[in-house]
Amino acid sequence: MKKFILLIISIAFIGTMYGQNKVGTTAAPFLGIGAGPTAIGMGGAFTAVANDPSALYWNPSGISRTGKTEVMMEHTNYLLGTSYNFFAGVVALDEDNAIGLSVTDLDYGSEPVTTIQMPDGTGEQWSATDLAVGLTYSRNLTDRFSIGGTVKMISQSIWRESATGWALDAGLLYITPFNDLKIGMQIANFGTDMKMTGQDLYITHNPDKSVAGDNPNIPAEYYTNSYPLPLLFRIGLSMDVLKTTDNTITLAVDALHPSDNNQSVNLGAQYVWNKMVYARVGYKSLGVPNSEEGLTFGFGLGYELTYNLVLKLDYAYESYGLLKNIQKFALSLSF
Repeated sequence: MKKFILLIISIAFIGTMYGQNKVGTTAAPFLGIGAGPTAIGMGGAFTAVANDPSALYWNPSGISRTGKTEVMMEHTNYLLGTSYNFFAGVVALDEDNAIGLSVTDLDYGSEPVTTIQMPDGTGEQWSATDLAVGLTYSRNLTDRFSIGGTVKMISQSIWRESATGWALDAGLLYITPFNDLKIGMQIANFGTDMKMTGQDLYITHNPDKSVAGDNPNIPAEYYTNSYPLPLLFRIGLSMDVLKTTDNTITLAVDALHPSDNNQSVNLGAQYVWNKMVYARVGYKSLGVPNSEEGLTFGFGLGYELTYNLVLKLDYAYESYGLLKNIQKFALSLSF
């Protein structure tokens, strides 16, 4: 088992080492937006925690450890007037197997279409949307080791142009014998390149205006470049440093190696009282020069509606420097 884990780590580092490491040169950067107020409240240090439906984003191997069927809906008023929504549903098939469905949507809103001749608008509206839909399967191979994988369809559209891609996520979760210290790993967004296509790229062209009598309206298309997805490898540690009947304190740390940004570290902590009250704090993007990200915190409230039916409300605040802040809200139901 240890050799297998070391092999996965080696493959992941080799893959990212030879990938691109340039900021802003990948398609679908929205895939880097963290999901779930629990994880964000803990500074994004959630790879080895992975104990709610947002694990479908952070580490798909975690969903088979919860033993619950649970749905979560999140809404965030994101940066610069955009809207981020995340839905996650997890179904426990039995004690060792679980499946999940996740939908991520980033809506940029809409604006009137204007031209030089019609500066007040043509009567049309243009809009832009990013979408990712993932199907996940996770299995406990032993009482301490779990694996999981996700197949994702990714789409980006702006007015009448769009691009589609496919990607795989893979995750591991290992509970060590040392005070149940957890080690989590994930490789995310390993997939196809994306390229914009659409009707506004179709034109007519005269290849040689010096030649008389030829067809001046040859059908043609503007060429657009293909861009890779933002490949990401992360590894995390978490441990319950205090665990009694009513009180639990969890500490966590994640290290990230993305293909389109600097390597960084996230730190987080969570306090739980009686599985009803949750308090979280964290810090994101340590090691990233001039990062606008930083302090995070959040809380959660759980209420048992009936036996085994629990309603939970979660909130997270994330400081974004000059871009002010982001506030996440999520409602989940488990049974």
